[in-house]
Amino acid sequence: MSQDGAQGRYAGSSLAGGRYQLRDLLGEGGMASVHLAYDTVLDRQVAIKTLHTELGREQSFRERFRREAQAVAKLTHTNIVSVFDTGEDDLGGATMPYIVMEYVEGKPLGSVLDAAVRQQGAMPTDQALKITADVLAALEISHEMGLVHRDIKPGNVMMTKRNVVKVMDFGIARAMQSGVTSMTQTGMVVGTPQYLSPEQALGRGVDARSDLYSVGIMLFQLVTGRLPFEADSPLAIAYAHVQEEPVAPSSINRSLPPAIDALVARALKKNPNERFPTAEAMRDECLRIAQSFQTAAPSIVPGTQTASGAGVGSAVFPPVDTAAPAAGGVHTPYQPGPYGPATPAPTPGYGYPQPGYQTPAPTNAYAPQASQTPPPYNISPQPAAAMPSGGSGGRDSGGGKRNMPVIIGSIVVALLAIGGVIAAVTLSGGGDDDGGGGKESKKPVAGHRGPDRTKTVEKTLCTEPDTAYNDPDKIKMPEFAYKDWRSVLSCLQAAGWHYDKNEVDENTFGEDTVIRTVPKAGEDIDPKDVDIQFDISSGNPA
Repeated sequence: MSQDGAQGRYAGSSLAGGRYQLRDLLGEGGMASVHLAYDTVLDRQVAIKTLHTELGREQSFRERFRREAQAVAKLTHTNIVSVFDTGEDDLGGATMPYIVMEYVEGKPLGSVLDAAVRQQGAMPTDQALKITADVLAALEISHEMGLVHRDIKPGNVMMTKRNVVKVMDFGIARAMQSGVTSMTQTGMVVGTPQYLSPEQALGRGVDARSDLYSVGIMLFQLVTGRLPFEADSPLAIAYAHVQEEPVAPSSINRSLPPAIDALVARALKKNPNERFPTAEAMRDECLRIAQSFQTAAPSIVPGTQTASGAGVGSAVFPPVDTAAPAAGGVHTPYQPGPYGPATPAPTPGYGYPQPGYQTPAPTNAYAPQASQTPPPYNISPQPAAAMPSGGSGGRDSGGGKRNMPVIIGSIVVALLAIGGVIAAVTLSGGGDDDGGGGKESKKPVAGHRGPDRTKTVEKTLCTEPDTAYNDPDKIKMPEFAYKDWRSVLSCLQAAGWHYDKNEVDENTFGEDTVIRTVPKAGEDIDPKDVDIQFDISSGNPA
């Protein structure tokens, strides 16, 4: 029997000794189905999520899922869908784990966005910022408890009839990523390619900042009506997340202020250390921007292209068929749906240190635990990194499982080749071109890390800087951190700004990388008297 048929026949069945009577099928995705149900004990409607049969077969997963559901039940917040109960029962001769949740009368955010796109081309900016701030409020609570969502997207955000935001599907991601089931060993984890953070796409450990990247993708989509990375295969989309820079939202929607561009750009940084440190910090920025500009109707530029990994992706990645259902009618992990298609398994635990960011103390046995400091973030691929497959949750879906070694090998080789080209260009780049503006660069020693010339800034960052919010005669200090010094120098020279360069021995970020600036980014400065102190990496060990 097909997956659809199996789930459809559950309508009319009951769970928990007859307490919950399943009624209409509300939605279905790669992992679970959600039914409207009636709670006979408390005389109320509820939503019940039942896990697909292949997930319920494994005792280790069922136990993990039960305990994660208990942890999520502790999340009490206006913007989080409440979890009332969890358990497992026999349905159709198979053990079926289930979660009893608050029934939200409303629409998925994706449907609300679709209506706005049809009417105006995108969602009004003030509405988009308010929704984003509410999603971040929900994440702030979950992150404090050590729970990372891992699958933030419009399909997992509900809007009630009174326009209250409700985030759902907490907990399943952590259970799926437990590392103790055969499913995780085949590379299955919760996530949707269009909203994956680069560290998820590379198969690395994730923390709260991975959710903030996904929120940034969602905000981009709300204010432009489009996704920043679009391609014809999940692998090409994953490539784009790792290697390509998104366009500015204002290049698509001309009514957007520069502050929205800056907000989205920071949320979508490839390096988690460069994003907002917490959901609270990002939420505060959303609310500040919402209060500081006059809302205007969306003005969409016709035919604007967003970034795409399709060109390189189709050249180096094996094609993956995402349109046809898997054998037996099982949903493939990349089939769009409101309840979480699957993507490759990242390794568990928090992965990247952030100065000033304190990992929330976990309150349950399965939250990430503090351990030794991990190595600094690096986009370069690791041999064990897994990228999205065409399989379905560990099944052999039309050859997806059989092709997994080929796909992984191709991705690693392709990304290493790209890294080799960058390294070759770097080595041929010559010495420092300060033009006498700074100290002579130190000679490389053992352990030296070379420069990354791809981290550039536009000259307009200096020639057309943002005006300070509180003083029209001043400007905001641009963000130069973690950028290549040669690019920054060109920007400074274009504006005629004075600077002082101090070389610092460290090899985490690489030679010629800007480590810090005084004044800091965002501080008000006098455009007629700019004098900036730069700390630049020598690339040599400290």
